[in-house]
Amino acid sequence: MTTAQGPRRADGWTAGVRERLGLGRLLPLGGPADGVWIAERAAASVLRGAAAGPGAVLGELRIGLAEEAVPVEGTVEGDPVAGARGGSGPAGARASADPGGPASPPAPPSALPPGPLRIEAEFSAAPDRPLPDTAAALRAALLTAAAARLGLEIAEVDLTVTALLEDGASDQVTVDQAAPAARGAEPEGPVAKAAAGAPGVVSLTRVLGSPVHTARDHVRVEVATAGDHRALDVARSVRTAVAAATEERLPVSVLVTDVVGRGRAAAAEPGPADV
Repeated sequence: MTTAQGPRRADGWTAGVRERLGLGRLLPLGGPADGVWIAERAAASVLRGAAAGPGAVLGELRIGLAEEAVPVEGTVEGDPVAGARGGSGPAGARASADPGGPASPPAPPSALPPGPLRIEAEFSAAPDRPLPDTAAALRAALLTAAAARLGLEIAEVDLTVTALLEDGASDQVTVDQAAPAARGAEPEGPVAKAAAGAPGVVSLTRVLGSPVHTARDHVRVEVATAGDHRALDVARSVRTAVAAATEERLPVSVLVTDVVGRGRAAAAEPGPADV
């Protein structure tokens, strides 16, 4: 039996799948013990903004594991495989470096494991400046933003010049228009309210499901962070607040799905996820 709800429900599933894929790779922030990840889309948006300026126009930008960080053997059994958008290597938290210490929080589904990352980017350059100078300035801007504004550990930056800009075009800046704000969610319950109240949190989000996902052995929280706070610092604050509000004292992981700049906020949609 079909109902009028059928097409709407199908549209909701389709939109949800597209939103999840639109996050890109889930990149580790900090070290294994931090239990923090950020969506590639959110990180790329920050890096694009930092690289904006005269002399170069940034094109395609991707972030993934550096070659030295790609695990090949001895992976944790049961870890999901990264690859929603071409990521390679297993996901999931690595065991604690101290065998007697607390275990690291589990990673979100299809997330990359903690380790050094690699930025690959294409850019167009102004013809009135030496290309090595332009590339060096762009590389420095990307590295600085990755560390100071996000908390990403970048081991390599691979830049490719794809074109020369026409006269007067070097001041143009391209912005990733395919990065809408993640769906927001109203905090419900003490854990969600504790997460939402952490410094630098703009809103909770619900791209992978509920904004607060509680499993038998861990808690995962989704947030959008403010652009004037370092994403890793915000996520650490969220973990501290959630751990204090959780009676079971379960390991806590945080996924940053969006970094919100001026005039932009996550669109609130209270209630449980539809997908």
